[in-house]
Amino acid sequence: MPRRLLKRLMPEPDALKRKKSLRFMHHLIADPALWALSRRTVANACMVGLFCALLPIPFQMVVAAFGAWALRCNLALSVGLVWVTNPLTMPVVYYATYRVGAWMLDTPARVMPDQVSAAWFANQLEDILPALALGSLVSAVVLALLANMLVRLLWRYQVVRNWRSRRKARLAARRCSKEQSSHQNAEQDTDKL
Repeated sequence: MPRRLLKRLMPEPDALKRKKSLRFMHHLIADPALWALSRRTVANACMVGLFCALLPIPFQMVVAAFGAWALRCNLALSVGLVWVTNPLTMPVVYYATYRVGAWMLDTPARVMPDQVSAAWFANQLEDILPALALGSLVSAVVLALLANMLVRLLWRYQVVRNWRSRRKARLAARRCSKEQSSHQNAEQDTDKL
C-alpha cells in the first residue's frame, strides 16, 4: 500500500491536539491506533468510511469518526473516504442504491424525471424510502466488506513483493561478495606463485 503517501496526506495528531475547536476531543483522538498505518487499521478504516459513505444520512463524517474510534482504526482515512459520496456523485450513487433496493423488494423503480425538484422528491419519499434504505444498507455492507478484503490482499501482495525484492538484493550481494572473495583468493594464489 502507498504508506508514504498516506502518511504525507494525513494530518499530524499533535497539530490536531493544538486546535482549539478539537481540544474537547483530545482524549478521544490521542489514541495512537487512530493514526496508525497498519494493514488492519487501514483496511478497517476503508471499511468504515465506505460503509458510511453509502448511507443516506446526514453527518456521515461524524458517524465514520465514531466508527473509527470504536474499531480503533485510522480516523483520518475513514473520515476522508466518506467523501466518495460528495455533492457531485451523491445523486448517481443513491439512485444506484435505490435501484438495488427496489430490485430486492421486487417493486418497480421510479423513473427519474428530467427535472428533479424538492417537491417531486417529497411526494415520492414515502415510496422511495424503503427501497433506498435497504439498497443503501446492502450496498454499504457489500462495498465495505469488499474494500476490507481488497486492502488486506493488496497490502499482503505489496509486503510479499517487498520481501522478494529484498531477498533478491541480499542474494545478489552475497553472490557478488563471494565472487569478489574468490577473485581475491585467486589473485593471492597467483601472487604466491
